[in-house]
Amino acid sequence: MTFQGCPRTLLLESFRAAVAAADPLEIVAGHLPPPHAGGRTLVVGAGKAAASMALAVERAYEGKATLEGVVVTRYAHGLPTQHIRVIEAGHPVPDEAGEQAAADILAQVQSLGPDDRLIVLVSGGGSSLLSLPAEGIPMADLKATTRELLRCGAPITDMNIVRKHVSRIQGGRLAQASRAPVTTLIVSDVAGDDPSAIASGPTVPDPSTYADALAILKRYGATVPASVQSHLERGARGEIAETPKPGDPLFARVDNRMIATAHGSLEAAAALFRRQGIQPVVLGDTVTGEAQEVARVYAALVREIRQYNAPFSAPVVLISGGECTVTLPSGGAQQARGGRCSEFLLSLGIELGGAADIHAIAADTDGIDGSEDNAGALLAPDSLARAEAASVSARHLLDAHDAWGFFDAIGDLVVTGPTRTNVNDYRAILIL
Repeated sequence: MTFQGCPRTLLLESFRAAVAAADPLEIVAGHLPPPHAGGRTLVVGAGKAAASMALAVERAYEGKATLEGVVVTRYAHGLPTQHIRVIEAGHPVPDEAGEQAAADILAQVQSLGPDDRLIVLVSGGGSSLLSLPAEGIPMADLKATTRELLRCGAPITDMNIVRKHVSRIQGGRLAQASRAPVTTLIVSDVAGDDPSAIASGPTVPDPSTYADALAILKRYGATVPASVQSHLERGARGEIAETPKPGDPLFARVDNRMIATAHGSLEAAAALFRRQGIQPVVLGDTVTGEAQEVARVYAALVREIRQYNAPFSAPVVLISGGECTVTLPSGGAQQARGGRCSEFLLSLGIELGGAADIHAIAADTDGIDGSEDNAGALLAPDSLARAEAASVSARHLLDAHDAWGFFDAIGDLVVTGPTRTNVNDYRAILIL
């Protein structure tokens, strides 16, 4: 069967299908416990999906339970709610608005009794949004630590190990603060769907240690403020209590429920391609590494398919998720614009060199790819030629980490606005 449609339209539809599979307004209700008959029902949460998750809870419990609470989400990701306050704060670098929201959340959770119920809404982005520094660490130092970890290219799971050990609320400490039973609904944005890594696991046992956090700083050559370094060293010496670990009896009253994953979104996109007569190959939802290097590997696979019809034959689409990284030079790149999705795609385009009948999309399911306002971008066989005609150098912009500038110049950015969910990156390479 020969595909007769528009590749660009099909790729955009596949991204929308991936996002829709993780839409809290559609999926939250089916995972909530029955309405609580006695006591208070407190709803708290953090992440890029926090507002839409809160609204979904309100709709599901309307007329059935009295709700109160507060969630914190990224700026411009809020939604109007009636009973659960929505606070917007900084991401990926935390700020004072997030600090105040986290302090409010912790205080409300500490006020609960055994006859109350706590519902926690967790999604990607929650690590920076739910930032309540440990005693003795100023918010300015937590900001500096986050910027340093971002600069040196530390994977999100490693970043979150450090965050857990400089926080009063993450790494299972929110659950530790509650005397009420806890139900946590989780939208995963991490490779492997480890619940302890999503939003730094506020209600999940933490297997990592202060020593692990120190090792991560050393591994990436990260220089952090003295207050952070001292806190971690004191913790490693046993002078500060560790985060609650697997097997701690407190987690007997905690029910952590994974309600949306990257793999589920990839399968939703795969089903759409299958209906169009195109073989989908899901390469996994755990793809990590430098965006440019990952693109080179994918380009080699594409060339193998085009030249030898192996290991797959066209028409075929290669679908993957996960989270690549972009490591900036020391001091940052002055012209850096965009994020890991657009950088992956530009590197892929350069490697393929305008090969015929190959189209691709790479976009972040939260609607924001890095530093600008786009979710990602589209790549077509003529992308490089159109850029050259506009006097735009693909190689120069890739070296400057300005993939946004490349795709903006040729009109191939994907702009969706905030999707209010987040199951990490979505990539699809269509070979016709």
